[in-house]
Amino acid sequence: MNLNDFDYYLPEELIAQTPLKDRSSSRLLVLNKNTGEIEHKHFYDIIDYLEEGDTLVMNNTKVIPARLIGEKEDTHAVIEVLLLKNTEGDKWEALSKPARRVKVGTIISFGDGSLKCKCLEEKEEGIRVFELIYDGILPEILDRLGTMPLPPYIHEKLEDQNRYQTVYAKTPGSAAAPTAGLHFTPELMDKLEKKGINLCYITLHVGLGTFRPVTTENILEHHMHSEYYEINQDTIDIINKTKKTGHRVVAVGTTTVRTLETVMTKYGELKESYGDTDIFIYPGYKFKIVDNLITNFHLPKSTLVMLVSALAGRENILNAYKEAVNEKYRFFSFGDSMFIIDK
Repeated sequence: MNLNDFDYYLPEELIAQTPLKDRSSSRLLVLNKNTGEIEHKHFYDIIDYLEEGDTLVMNNTKVIPARLIGEKEDTHAVIEVLLLKNTEGDKWEALSKPARRVKVGTIISFGDGSLKCKCLEEKEEGIRVFELIYDGILPEILDRLGTMPLPPYIHEKLEDQNRYQTVYAKTPGSAAAPTAGLHFTPELMDKLEKKGINLCYITLHVGLGTFRPVTTENILEHHMHSEYYEINQDTIDIINKTKKTGHRVVAVGTTTVRTLETVMTKYGELKESYGDTDIFIYPGYKFKIVDNLITNFHLPKSTLVMLVSALAGRENILNAYKEAVNEKYRFFSFGDSMFIIDK
């Protein structure tokens, strides 16, 4: 498959720069993956498409203020560090910029020097392995010295940092938000539960894959970076009961899809587990557990466009994106939403 098969035209003015005041008032494009039929709604209408006994599976990861601006201790050159993945103890994989200035042994100091990092290893694509050196509690230090790592296509300042978190965010560790969940409000979640719709959670810490475009002409040559996931028995029990009773498993976001499908691929069943996943889902993939998907609109030629194309069909997705552009939907992280259904 060719990379250009997943391209589409997007005017720059349709890239949402700020979140809406009311999360659930974003627009919702409902796409029937079997017929290609499209409906235009608002996100709060999603309750009308769900039935008692259906299950929403959400990613409860929490974005950490992972973007740090510091300076080299020897030359005082300004260096940006974006923490991506805690590998063990105080060791982190991170993007550094400019990477050419960061060699093994380089020490970067942040703020008042209460946080420093020492480069232990140089990897490809600007990635470095750092040891963090600090006195105190790391989350508190990051809250003080770091900022939210907003995607590069967002140029406006985010006034309220919590708007780049889902309302159910719980487990810190992500370098980016699972943005499909940004549309939910506590009020909407309460209405869903009162209707008899199950809400359960997995964790996948969003990492480097979010920031890396596909650069290979043949998409099968693309290398997916791994991300850490967890799934517990409570969630598994709810999903298994949903399937057994003939109801639908609805993934909220592509990160949830990747977690559920990873576990099914690894074990042939849902199993309480944790680990790293580099699963790459593209057309031709046979879904093992996910029926429907709530997702945002994704970048042209991205692995996420490939994933939704695997679920709904490439032609259906490109047609839906074309209609979304014509109807002036808002795109990407702070943009509008899509619900891929099958009935």
